[in-house]
Amino acid sequence: MTRVRRRTVATMVLLSASALVLSACGSTASGGSSPTATASPVSGGTLNMLGSGDVDYMDPNISYYSIGYLNLRMWSRQLFTYPATPGQTTTAVPDLATAMPTTSNGGISADGKTYTITIRPGAMWNSTPKRQVTAADEVRGVKRTCNPQQPFGGIPDFADLIQGYQTFCNGFAKVAKTATAIAAYIEKTPLPGVVAQNSTTVVFHLTHPATYFVDMLTLPAFSPAPVEVLKYLPGSTDLGQHELSDGPYQVESWAPTKSITYTRNPAWDPATDPIRKAYVDQIKVNETVTQDSTQQQLQTGTAGADMEWDNFPPPSQLPALIAAKDPNLNLGETASSNPYIVFNMVSPNNNKAMANLRFRQALEYAMNRSDMVQVLGGPQVSPPLTHVLPSNIVGSTSIDMYPFDVSKAKSLLQQAGLGSGVTLKVLYRNASQGSSKVFQTIQQNLSAVGITVQGVASPNADFYSKYLEVPSAAQRGVWDLAIAGWGADWYGNAALSFFGPLFSGKPSFPPIGSNFGFYDDQTTNSLITQASQATSQDQAAGLWAKADAQVMSDAAFFPITSPKQANYHAAQVNNAVYVPAIQNFDPTNVWLSAGLQGG
Repeated sequence: MTRVRRRTVATMVLLSASALVLSACGSTASGGSSPTATASPVSGGTLNMLGSGDVDYMDPNISYYSIGYLNLRMWSRQLFTYPATPGQTTTAVPDLATAMPTTSNGGISADGKTYTITIRPGAMWNSTPKRQVTAADEVRGVKRTCNPQQPFGGIPDFADLIQGYQTFCNGFAKVAKTATAIAAYIEKTPLPGVVAQNSTTVVFHLTHPATYFVDMLTLPAFSPAPVEVLKYLPGSTDLGQHELSDGPYQVESWAPTKSITYTRNPAWDPATDPIRKAYVDQIKVNETVTQDSTQQQLQTGTAGADMEWDNFPPPSQLPALIAAKDPNLNLGETASSNPYIVFNMVSPNNNKAMANLRFRQALEYAMNRSDMVQVLGGPQVSPPLTHVLPSNIVGSTSIDMYPFDVSKAKSLLQQAGLGSGVTLKVLYRNASQGSSKVFQTIQQNLSAVGITVQGVASPNADFYSKYLEVPSAAQRGVWDLAIAGWGADWYGNAALSFFGPLFSGKPSFPPIGSNFGFYDDQTTNSLITQASQATSQDQAAGLWAKADAQVMSDAAFFPITSPKQANYHAAQVNNAVYVPAIQNFDPTNVWLSAGLQGG
């Protein structure tokens, strides 16, 4: 989200609208420009970032939101990650790992089911005294992902891939939700699929070969966790105030929904980090700035305004920025479905209308995707998406089962026995221009077929953590439709990171997964299993295409666009390289022009 990612983002964006995906190929700068560097790199200064939302969790093993991943880029390292190198931003490279595992170097076994990875010597925690990041820390981090207090939202990606993981998690679910009980289970219960061979060598045992496994390991969920985290509940604000860092910066202070300050981590050695140059001395995030104000300050050179946090160029301003070929604007690939509309199939409202296939199909025909694309900046930045997989994901096949058709929608409503008198509650982020405009479009579209739409407005930071990730909110009918977003947890051969968390039935129900509408279909589930275990990419692609068609046949959700991500930075920011995994320029690799280094 992420996303969320929650990327999600990974770590699983609502284009230019501060409504990000749960979790995060390649980047394209507007006007054909490339990342600028006005001179030799300049060290020092304060990078000021402006936004209106917060992280989901200040916890690497739990965060699944693109802004969470942006935050983690500063102070948390993974075995592998995506570099801020133009043309290589979707190619995984070693971070904490010393090398890419291959069969020739012994990192991958001949049967493709065992990965042996060595952690880079000299990578340190900022503990007192500082100490080496270890294989035991990596094992602890993976174990924490399925804790009973706040599990990671992307678990369906790997629940049946890592040997013994599901059994380990089944036992974990029975543990009391206290820091002491959680710590005891983590430290005393083995996880056969993740083992510390020695102090710096971790071995992963898989149930079947997975050519995407290294890319999967870029997820912050697989970050090592120091033993100190066991003092606190996973995902808690208390833990967020006491996290240790193994990256170039440390969290100096965090006032949730207000501000974050990152300062240099004295335990970090740049010689051990091939990814982050960390030119600036500190990074300050102001989370109280509106989207319009953020854009204005960045464009006009206001002191204390360098980069966006979670506020992106308002959609209404994008055409002018693109026409002007503004060198500070970037339109990057996302490999995402964002936004899309979740259908809450367990809502009790309207005599459980959302559980009725004909009713959901009527909604598919009644909503005008073209109208939504226009309010999101137009097809140049928000090309329409009519099915699950974006075009840059293996298995994507162009299908459009539900072209806009008001007459067809009305006919299906009659077949469903649901004519006038239906009122649907739509959850959206009111601080986001794009989310708000999509909500208004839904309201207008559905009124044409006799359906009344009520808004359920949410702050950005609450949208996932207080609504979508809380099953009771859906089950009580707090919302019927939700304007969410999703991005690939990794790139290319990444269809599993869509279908696993979003559409794989009960294993993907929240809070474990991100199947917020509680969709469950046996045919789809079978296709997901077959595709994830396919022996070739071609075989997988065909199976993913079938799964895509099945999800759309079941009218499980309403896709809108696979957008370009619009980002903007102030003129004094140099080396602004867009990294899809964090859906922003990488703050750890920019520098500020001399004399304009903030404060």
